[in-house]
Amino acid sequence: MKTSELRQKDTAGLQTEIKELQKAHFGMRMQKATQQLNNTSQIKLTRRAIARAKTILAEKRAAK
Repeated sequence: MKTSELRQKDTAGLQTEIKELQKAHFGMRMQKATQQLNNTSQIKLTRRAIARAKTILAEKRAAK
């Protein structure tokens, strides 16, 4: 998800997005451990997406 799309969401929406990304990241880690994951670069992208969402969430909380 792009940064501009994340900035349009409210704090509750960002929190749900973070939870979904964390579930996806966990699933990918398990697939990697069992050698079922074909594209391991997805783990890196998901981890960065989580960090991006958390950063925007922190910015919104600091602005209040």
